[in-house]
Amino acid sequence: MFRKARTVLGVVVAGCTVLATAVAPASAAAPEAGCRVTYTVKGQWQGGFTADIAVANLGPALDGWELKWEWPTGQQLGHGWNAQVSESDDAVTAKNSGHNAKIATNATVNFGLNGTWGHANTAPLSFSLNGVTCVHGGPSLTAMEHTAAMQPGWNLGNTLDATGPDETSWGNPRVTEALLDNVKAQGFKSIRIPVTWGQHQGPAPDYTIEADYLARVEEVVRWALARDLYVMINVHHDSWQWMVKMPAEHDRVLAQFNSLWKQLTPAFTEYGPKLMFESWNEPQFAGSTGKPQEIALNAELNAAFHDIVRKSGGNNATRLLVLPTLHTSTEQQYVDPLVEQIRGLNDPNLIATVHSYGYWPFSANVAGGIRYDATAQQFDTDSFDRVHNSFIAKGIPVILGEFGLLGFDRHTGTVEQGEKLKFFEYVGYYARTKKITTMLWDNGQHFDRTMFQWKDPELFAHIKSSWTTRSATASTDQVFTAKPSAITARTVTLNLNGAKFSGLYNGNIALSRGRDYTLDGDRLTLTASALTKLSGSRTYGVNAVLTARFSQGVPWRFYVITYDTPVLGNATGTTEKFEIPMDFRGDQLATMEAKYDDGTFAGPHDWTSFKEFDKAFAPNYTDRKTELKAEFFTNVKDNQRVTLTFHYWSGTKVSYHVTKSGSAVTGTTA
Repeated sequence: MFRKARTVLGVVVAGCTVLATAVAPASAAAPEAGCRVTYTVKGQWQGGFTADIAVANLGPALDGWELKWEWPTGQQLGHGWNAQVSESDDAVTAKNSGHNAKIATNATVNFGLNGTWGHANTAPLSFSLNGVTCVHGGPSLTAMEHTAAMQPGWNLGNTLDATGPDETSWGNPRVTEALLDNVKAQGFKSIRIPVTWGQHQGPAPDYTIEADYLARVEEVVRWALARDLYVMINVHHDSWQWMVKMPAEHDRVLAQFNSLWKQLTPAFTEYGPKLMFESWNEPQFAGSTGKPQEIALNAELNAAFHDIVRKSGGNNATRLLVLPTLHTSTEQQYVDPLVEQIRGLNDPNLIATVHSYGYWPFSANVAGGIRYDATAQQFDTDSFDRVHNSFIAKGIPVILGEFGLLGFDRHTGTVEQGEKLKFFEYVGYYARTKKITTMLWDNGQHFDRTMFQWKDPELFAHIKSSWTTRSATASTDQVFTAKPSAITARTVTLNLNGAKFSGLYNGNIALSRGRDYTLDGDRLTLTASALTKLSGSRTYGVNAVLTARFSQGVPWRFYVITYDTPVLGNATGTTEKFEIPMDFRGDQLATMEAKYDDGTFAGPHDWTSFKEFDKAFAPNYTDRKTELKAEFFTNVKDNQRVTLTFHYWSGTKVSYHVTKSGSAVTGTTA
């Protein structure tokens, strides 16, 4: 969607192994027996390393052998033992010694070497034994087993899929091996690498991919595979840049698409089963005759992709291929045609992919969808049920190639923290129960790619917990007390999700059950005396943070907040810059309504009075103002008063009037 890195020590640390299995380079339907190479770094220090190489012969007995590979990151050979080892540029050749020339079928020979390295010590991915290519691989698994082993996954978003001249065009730094080390350290087993190719292709009829760009994509793929991550590459934003025109330019789009995959397949033939190809991202078309044509065009492109990859031979003959529904939608009308196509292709190595960003009003915070309520949760339940029943129950694995919240495209504050956590907790849990592999969409807003830290650790804690268990949540994470009023007890409902409540804490201090709080089933009540003590001098804003702990999963936080009715001020400005003075006085803005005096709805999305958070309006708590965006005024009538109703999380509502006249805007308190 859309400090300099530390010195990289490389992935190949002591005890780390890279397996390789040989296949014949012909276009056979299945790989032939050959060899398996296990490359293990036994020791590594600054600038040097020692490696052990085990060569298992899976084919006919050998009398004399020669193993070849290339260093991926410029390592240099020192000397070897139990083999005659030599190097030319980055290419290494190891020949048998006299005592180990013979390798029986299923027997293994070992030799070792030492060498030096500079910026990185990435493991070799490709070996050849007596001219037969050995590739990075692993155990033989079914597509369903591979897909399960990919859980959980992460997206390298807004990087190689950027539509500018290079991978930094959308503000993210260049990918480093250190980033991939840290992504793996978070517990991810797979990485989706979206790639946009169109701006790196030459003109018709060849549509030649820039050699440097293809080499860069291949470099990142190698780095990820060397870390034993599953890797998925695709054709990404090309979907809306040029593929969208297929209804009107069918032959041209198909020719460019085919040319693209015909160039990619030979570049990646040597890689083993942990590299997979995804046909294209979020299929969409403009100017079609309707959904039936769009479904047919998506099927045509999926079929062309499948045919090109399979005919390219080598490991591509059995490589896992990922096919999307139209729009990567979970709707039944788009799911069914892909089920039919995959079953018709009669290929055991196909995977279906869909995306899910949840119930749109909640995901974007529009139309009053401020809470992850029963409606929003049912949307996710229904989506995953359809996907499971349509694909997985019929033996077709599914990858949720992207998931998240649409509001995150701007910033992660569009959706309130507690509601956000409830969404991710449930989506992770329910997808897991339906055997759907999830890949978090991250365009740089979640995992910091230079500091290698989560920008919202609490959010990631809930995401990670959902991979294995459930976490308890609550009806809210905010406990408001109005400053002008005496403090009274407050009750919230716990969503235990199978957990048992074990205690309530203020920092590391346990609150006293009975005196500070009571628990009646799932109803947690904070007493007036406890809230009075926690609120202290009752300054506006958060006075205390409480933590509810449970028998499993992640604790839940409650923010004790003192507030008063926000105070708004008169303002003048333009449609490009209009800001309402707003002293929030401890409260927080949830949503905004906009209506004309006759009761009709003003602003964008004129089918609802509730406008889209951060797109039509945006609060600024530091500068104590709320901006009305240019997009809001684009859809406001001239010289007609609009009454805005600001809804705050405390439940308070405040009205305000704005009038647009040309580009001038005036605002007054109601």
